[in-house]
Amino acid sequence: MSPVHKIDRHHLMKPRQLVPLTAGLGWLLLPTAILGDEPIEMERIVIYGRADSLLEIADAASEGYVGRDVFEYRPLLRPGELLETVPGLIATQHSGNGKANQYFLRGFNLDHGTDFATFVDGVPINLPTHAHGQGYTDINFMIPELVERIHFRKGPYYADLGDFSSVGAVNMKYSKSLNYSLADAEGGMYGYARGLFISSPKVGDGNLLYAAEYQHDNGPWDLPSNYNKANGVMSYSKEKDGTGWSITGMGYYGRWDSTDQIPRRAVDEGLIGRFGNIDDSDGGESKRFSLSAEWHRDTEEGHTRVMVYGVYYDLDLFSNFTYFLDDPYNGDQFQQYDQRVYGGLMAHHTWNHQLFGRTSESTVGLQVRGDDIHVELNHTRRREFLETNRSDDVGEVYVAPYVQNQTRWTDKIRSDVGVRLDNYHFGVESYLPEDTGNVTDSIVSPKGSVVFGPWANTEFNLSAGMGFHSNDARGVTSAIDPADPLVRTYGAETGVRTLALDHLQSTVTFWWLQSDSELVFVGDAGSTEATRPSERYGVEFANYYTPMPWLTFDLDFAWSHARYSDYAPEGNFIPGAIETVLSAGVTAHDIPSLGGFFSSLRLRYFGPRPLTENDEFTSDGTAIVNLQVGYQFNARWKLTVDVFNLFNSKGDDITYYYPSRLPGEPAEGVDDYHFHPVEPIQVRAGISARF
Repeated sequence: MSPVHKIDRHHLMKPRQLVPLTAGLGWLLLPTAILGDEPIEMERIVIYGRADSLLEIADAASEGYVGRDVFEYRPLLRPGELLETVPGLIATQHSGNGKANQYFLRGFNLDHGTDFATFVDGVPINLPTHAHGQGYTDINFMIPELVERIHFRKGPYYADLGDFSSVGAVNMKYSKSLNYSLADAEGGMYGYARGLFISSPKVGDGNLLYAAEYQHDNGPWDLPSNYNKANGVMSYSKEKDGTGWSITGMGYYGRWDSTDQIPRRAVDEGLIGRFGNIDDSDGGESKRFSLSAEWHRDTEEGHTRVMVYGVYYDLDLFSNFTYFLDDPYNGDQFQQYDQRVYGGLMAHHTWNHQLFGRTSESTVGLQVRGDDIHVELNHTRRREFLETNRSDDVGEVYVAPYVQNQTRWTDKIRSDVGVRLDNYHFGVESYLPEDTGNVTDSIVSPKGSVVFGPWANTEFNLSAGMGFHSNDARGVTSAIDPADPLVRTYGAETGVRTLALDHLQSTVTFWWLQSDSELVFVGDAGSTEATRPSERYGVEFANYYTPMPWLTFDLDFAWSHARYSDYAPEGNFIPGAIETVLSAGVTAHDIPSLGGFFSSLRLRYFGPRPLTENDEFTSDGTAIVNLQVGYQFNARWKLTVDVFNLFNSKGDDITYYYPSRLPGEPAEGVDDYHFHPVEPIQVRAGISARF
């Protein structure tokens, strides 16, 4: 890792300028400078991510980048942990490998993606009106070795971000070309095996990139998960004189058997072990195929980008969380089926100009998306159909224009303000005629940031804005107690970003977020649950220290306070609202005295959470340490060994508190903790070749 790189304002053009990055890292949009009216030729700058200065680039203290070098030396148990490179975010699991992770950030239990917008090369991943939860976000199709960088932003302060982005958003950018081919073979405990091949030949005037991945994993469960994943990516891109285009296709298939969360009393009474199950027929199957095309042009006068995409998605999921509470004979297993095609357009144009004599740039953008969805909720027994609880055909469309302006008022003050208009149409054709209907709604969201500095390599940021998340269309058109289509959120933060100390980049952020109502469609029950208004605030402290080119330390701490903001006799705690997150690590590579040796040691901690509104029942905190060691024999061959859960923690990946019923228990069930244990210590090894 290189030391912190400070971007010299003397190398910036007066209008905002696109700088080509080396090592295949694409393009970075740098902000305006105030020195001189004539363009100055820019030096080439390598941007790796968190090691680099974002002074005069980021609009909020909580914004940042993570580059390929971080992923290369980071042990990843599952693809969802790519998102844990975002300071304060936890990605966990309560079911089988192929199911979407559950996410926590800024005092939110984000479930499987609500209020956290996720994109891959600009293509939205969140799925509205999903069979298993609003905004469902499954990134099991991601190939970490292809991720070039991650751009993360938090809070409703950005005009180009709309639905699901109130807490945060992340865009994971795939490489469009590599200067090498890669073959990787991995194996490990519990039946883990993975093979990966990537190649990026020059074809004509452009670059072809293709990758194929296969993975199998049983996990430590008494019921082997038998997870099989097949994955592929192919893209072709061209770039010349500031104009370029690319077309990318992806395909993913996964199948698995699940060990879902289990009741603690069943383990305490010896009915099952920590890695046992109550219903051994849970599991699922998922498919995703996508095609996207992007075109852009960059000149001294401005920047234009247009992207279109289409996605086919299919999930067939079988779960049983209450066992025999509702049906003592057949059990409570249910099938959630989601099949959809969705597509859309994202386009924007930015032009450089003068505003009141100040250097400025303005952007107009348009985002369009449509989902054609079929969703079902069925009662099943051992994956055999018993009855339909709900079946719906849903059409959901939004059109969202936005405008944005960035202006440098003085050499120490710049602003970024914008507004977006989101127009939604929900159409539901339900198996229950009374729930069939059409609803249209719109919402306007102003947003903005002001940045002061830098002074002594230190900037101060102030951001505020309004956001929203859409609700499940089935709840919106429900005949009984319909939900609001679009739920307003309000947010603000202030922060400091500093590089005052050599080789250390630190940010401190104080944030606040309010939601008019945490409206959620409960996919497990097939009904809408309208929760109360809420308020959250907290602090984040992120640090990245590179005292030597071969040594990196990082430490991220986040604390949140979350409560319902109205009074209710049952209490004001928000179940699952995370309070404390700590992530820390040390990485060493290319050590002069040790040749090709490299190593990374990481701590991941997420603290206790209230599980009931009166805070009578809480989860324990969970701490996990992961280790990676390896050796780069030469430019071609590399050996890597990952040890997950190094100290064999017996903590929980996730914990809930609710009633369930085992055979012989009272008809009303038993209130109990239900948990999914962290996986025990395990070792995986891989050997890779670049050629």
